[in-house]
Amino acid sequence: MNGAQHILEAFHRHHIDTVFGYPGGCIMPLYDALVDDAVVEHVLCRHEQACALAADGYARASGRTGVCIATSGPGATNLITGVANAHRDSVPMVVITGQVPSALIGTDAFQETDMLGMALGIVKHSYLVEQADELPGVLEEAFKLASEGRPGPVWIDIPKDILLAEVGPAPAVHGTPGVDEVVDASRVMAMLKASQRPLLYSGGGISLAHAEDAFRAFTEASGLPGVTTLKGLGNAGKRAPNDLGMLGMHGSRAANRAVAECDLLLVIGARLDDRATGKLEAFAPSARTIHIDADAAEFNKLRPADLTLMGDLTTILRALTGEVQTSPLAISDWQQTCRHWHTTGGFHAADNDDPYAPIHGPAFIRQLSRITADDTVIACDVGQHQMWVAQYYDFDHPRHHLTSGGLGTMGFGLPAAIGAQFANRASTVINVTGDGSFMMNAQELATIRRYQLPVKIIILDNQCLGMVRQQQELFYNNRESQIDLDDNPDFLTMAKAFDIHALHINRSDQVRRGIETLLAYQGPMLLHVAIAREENVWPIVKPGAGNTDMIDETHRPRSNKEYVA
Repeated sequence: MNGAQHILEAFHRHHIDTVFGYPGGCIMPLYDALVDDAVVEHVLCRHEQACALAADGYARASGRTGVCIATSGPGATNLITGVANAHRDSVPMVVITGQVPSALIGTDAFQETDMLGMALGIVKHSYLVEQADELPGVLEEAFKLASEGRPGPVWIDIPKDILLAEVGPAPAVHGTPGVDEVVDASRVMAMLKASQRPLLYSGGGISLAHAEDAFRAFTEASGLPGVTTLKGLGNAGKRAPNDLGMLGMHGSRAANRAVAECDLLLVIGARLDDRATGKLEAFAPSARTIHIDADAAEFNKLRPADLTLMGDLTTILRALTGEVQTSPLAISDWQQTCRHWHTTGGFHAADNDDPYAPIHGPAFIRQLSRITADDTVIACDVGQHQMWVAQYYDFDHPRHHLTSGGLGTMGFGLPAAIGAQFANRASTVINVTGDGSFMMNAQELATIRRYQLPVKIIILDNQCLGMVRQQQELFYNNRESQIDLDDNPDFLTMAKAFDIHALHINRSDQVRRGIETLLAYQGPMLLHVAIAREENVWPIVKPGAGNTDMIDETHRPRSNKEYVA
């Protein structure tokens, strides 16, 4: 077999049946091999960035490794944003790019780019294959690295001559004998027992470790009140009685107050990033901290922990569950306090009583949450709509919420929805986007049409870059700069050009009918929702402030002098 055929054989061994890519000169041998392959479905996106973001969405929705492919030069550089997005959110991905022939490397050949150097900071590991016989071993190692431990993208750059060269047989794969991990949960339990106000703080690491069931068993057995990060939404399920929802910059007052007043913070699968913690000195100021994670690099990075525990999260959570079942926690008063805070300081979007009133973004998302089935997948873009989804949509599982957390990539949502739809053709997948984000990868409407994907698209259109406008209003004396999008195209006409059915709504009494029509339509459909330009996301923590210093509509800063950089 040649190198290209070895790549397909590796796909088969690792049960990769869907890849996202775009052909070109130096990757052409792999595309030639794909012609004769009956197992792997290649999805032709219309931009390489979308290839990477679709592979990301596929991986998040399925829990399997995503794969994207591109040629050298601009093909490879166009992947970078999508790969960086996967890296920041620890998404398992294998990236395969063609490179100029080995003899031309270093000569500034046509479409030669040093991807090994360029990708260094946005991958878990990267390779430039220099010898043909290295390729089979590199492929095995790459798939292992991408999915094991803390997942992430692995980049393989392959010169064209190696794709064409005859390569020896793949190395024999020997499974590593399993070792039963012994977890000593006694110190964690002792600290929980000694606390009066313990709080569970979980993040995206729960689903990355496939530990959702173990996490829910622990939360039920322990009764701990809990807060979640943006990527952790859905960890506890939508009906968990002690879940306070999202904390942080746009979190609820209830969640941020619980963090401020707890005396023990049990952090599981979260990295204490700045959007969640706000000013570190003001974050859980009176609490001791237990940090549990699969990656020791996160321990003590931002906040010193009193106790750390590294390992497989499922194993650790099962051990903790056994401990609390044997010796239940006496925290009923604290539970009731947190539930009261959640009732009075959670996210509650009232329906608009005036049927002819403009559509209110949070109320629309709340209505969407009520109408959709529990297993609906929501792929968000980045902006105000992203925060409204996080605040007002009740997720039953973290894999139903696809969002760009660490990088905040506009244009993520539509390709991610395409990837999620390929992960499960029977799922209802909805891309919730804004007019700014939608235009960044709108060319992927062609991908939806080509593959007849039943992806639903909701554009919340305020004809501006809403989140930037909000920051300028609140912290820059309302000095608006380069945020107007009032020259957007007619999105309905645009959708129809791709044979996608479309509907426009702009009044509150049209919301339910619009959502029900969208969900009932058998093929792809776009729902264009006009919302007011001046709508803001509330509450908000100004940059540099503590999470208890939340601003709402009645407590706006008087001038940008109140802004803390």
